[in-house]
Order: sequence, then structure tokens, then C-alpha cells
Amino acid sequence: MTIFHKKRYENRLAYLLLISAMLLLTPMVQAERIKDLASIDGVRSNQLIGYGIIVGLNGTGDKDTDSPYTLNSLKSMLSQLGVQIPADAKIKPKNAAAVIIHANLPAFAKPGQKIDITVASLGNATSLRGGSLLMSPMRGGDGKVYAVAQGNLVVGGLTASGQDGSRITINIPTTGRVPNGASIELASPNAFNKGSSLTLNLHRADFTTARRMVESINRTIGPGTAKALDAASVKVNAPTDSGQKVSFVAFLQELEIEPGEAAAKVIINSRTGTVVINSHVRVSPAAVSHGNLVVTISENAEVSQPGALSPGQTVVVPQSDIAVLEETNHMFLFSPGASLNEVVRAVNEVGAAPSDLVAILEALKEAGALRAELLVI
Repeated sequence: MTIFHKKRYENRLAYLLLISAMLLLTPMVQAERIKDLASIDGVRSNQLIGYGIIVGLNGTGDKDTDSPYTLNSLKSMLSQLGVQIPADAKIKPKNAAAVIIHANLPAFAKPGQKIDITVASLGNATSLRGGSLLMSPMRGGDGKVYAVAQGNLVVGGLTASGQDGSRITINIPTTGRVPNGASIELASPNAFNKGSSLTLNLHRADFTTARRMVESINRTIGPGTAKALDAASVKVNAPTDSGQKVSFVAFLQELEIEPGEAAAKVIINSRTGTVVINSHVRVSPAAVSHGNLVVTISENAEVSQPGALSPGQTVVVPQSDIAVLEETNHMFLFSPGASLNEVVRAVNEVGAAPSDLVAILEALKEAGALRAELLVI
């Protein structure tokens, strides 16, 4: 290698090292894949539901007096198996139970594949532990049979009772699952291989995210490939050949974009007292003073006795003592455009509880000082 070429090689190597160092020092953009932001229109799971009979229970099944459908189901099933039961015969189905079966049929699931199912008691059975589900058809919303379920239940709950009437229950013994308990008999229809385009539906509608997704796809694949239909849908031109479309979607879903930031929101759970404030919440100039009144009432019983030789009677006279204590919390001031960190710090300094924080936020919203949407769920 000549001296000239060696020097040029060293300069190029130094340049590459400098570029690599600058890239490492550059802050990483919080980009997300299209796969995590949107789903393909028409590619979805479908709900299945069915009715079945659980047998093999240890006396914890349905009671014949309150579950006539269990008796009818057993008689119908036995008659189909060639067992003739007299009309006046009484069957006690304490080892059997009527159940509802439900499952999700995944997209592109093919006949012969297995899916998990959930089984729940329909009657008054006390436990499904140790039971076995007999062959039961599972139907979709269109009434067609898409799967057939059968298998042994896995029940995480347990119940036990004593002769004195005491009972203990752990978790829910009347619900169980059958792993790979249903065999698919009919594939669900989908529109993936139809047409020369596909539509991406955003999980969270946002105009900024839709625009950035269109720009990323058109910049990577070519102008005019994608077009935003609204804040939640992006239409993308795709190959008509099924094999090429699969490769195209696989490449498309790996593209990364920076999603649009959410609007300023304060979410309050009225049942648990949980308050969630996102980073875009701002507060206009406002002064807040929050104090609590603590009222204490104590009851004391006093005895009142009449004078000597008087006709009166000894009686008990209630005596109530009422005390009112008001907390002397200091007033705090929000500066213009106070951020989330400043709001939390000010509330913590005044010592407000979660319920007090809810009252403060609602008052700020009524005063027009809270620059955010207040949602109570």
C-alpha cells in the first residue's frame, strides 16, 4: 500500500469513527413500529360460544330441582347414544353440570388446529373440579359451527364444606379452562387476500400519528403508496399476489415512526381514588388553599338520681361531646404554565391525600386554571 493510499484510508477511518461517535451521542427518538401502533383491517379474531355438559364431578354438579335443562340435555344425549330412558325415570345429575363454553378464534386459523377454551357453570353446580367436557359444538355470530370442544378441565378454584354448614372457597371453582380443548372445523373468512390495497387502523386515533405514518411509508416505499383516510385509518396500496402481499406487510409493519403525543388529560378513578396526570398538563396562575374539618362526637352516659325521699326515679342521661378541628394548611401558588412536576410537588408539600387531590383538581378545572381534559371513570 502506498503512503498516499494509506493516509487516505486512515482519514476515512477517522471520519467513520467520528460519525459513529456522533450517532452514539445523539439522543434516541422514541419511535414505535407500525405493528405496535395499528392493525390491518379485516385481520381479527372472532368470538365463539357453545353449550355443553361436564361429567365426572364428585357430587358437586347441578341439582335436579333447579336445573331442568341439565336433565333434558342428559336425556337427549343418552337417546342419541342408543340409551332409551323411560319418561317417568328420574335422573339425579349431581355428577354432571351444564356449562357455557367460549373462546376466541384467531385470524388465519385453519381446520385441524387447536385453541384454548374457557368453561363456566350455567346452573347451580358448586365446583367443576375434576370434570370432563363432552363433545360440544362452538358457533360464531353467524350461527355456523367453527370448532368442536372436548377435554378435561383445569380448575384453579377449590371449595370445601363441613357438616355444620361452614364452607371455604378459594378462587372460583365454577370456572375452568381446557388447553387446546377445541379443534377448528371451519376457517373464519378474511379479506386479506382480496383487493389491491389494505387499510391500517390505528389503535388510538390521532391525526399527527396518521400523517407521520403516511409520510414514513411514502418516503420508504414510494410517493403515493399511502393515503390517510381519517385520524384512525391509513390506506396503503399493496401487491395482489398473496405471497408478495405477505412479504410487503411484514416489511411494512417493521417501519418505525414517532407517534403523536397525547392530549393533556387528568384521569380520576372515583372508585379507587387513583389519579393519573400526563406530562402535558399545565396550570394557569392560581392560588389554592385546602383544609379539612374533623368533627369528633363522643357519647357519655351519666346517671341522674332523685333527691332523698322524693318520688323520682334513677335514669341514665346521655351526654354528647362535640369537637371540631380544622387543619391549618398553607396556601400554595401555581406559577404560569406550571408543569406536572410542579403540580405534584405543591400538592405533596401541602400534605393532600388522594381524595383531597381530586377536590383540588376539580376546583382548578371549574376555575379555568387547569389546561387539561378532566375524565372521571
